[in-house]
Amino acid sequence: MHFILFLIVAAICAIIASALVPGRIPGGFLVAMVCGFIGAWIGGSLMGNFGPALAGVSLIPTIVGSAVLVLCMSLISGLTHEAA
Repeated sequence: MHFILFLIVAAICAIIASALVPGRIPGGFLVAMVCGFIGAWIGGSLMGNFGPALAGVSLIPTIVGSAVLVLCMSLISGLTHEAA
């Protein structure tokens, strides 16, 4: 149950991050969960664990890490759409 809450909170952080940066997460809520999970790892690696936490997820590093991931994904998808 804890892992499901972790994924839901990470997905919500990824959706917040996608609203903050230009670009979007292709694929909906399931891809947002994956982006949030990876974003939590990226944010935790870059910034550590600080700020408020919910279900074991530090919210500020997760949002920042997800924003970095969403920005990279939108840049890569933009490059592949231009090449096609």
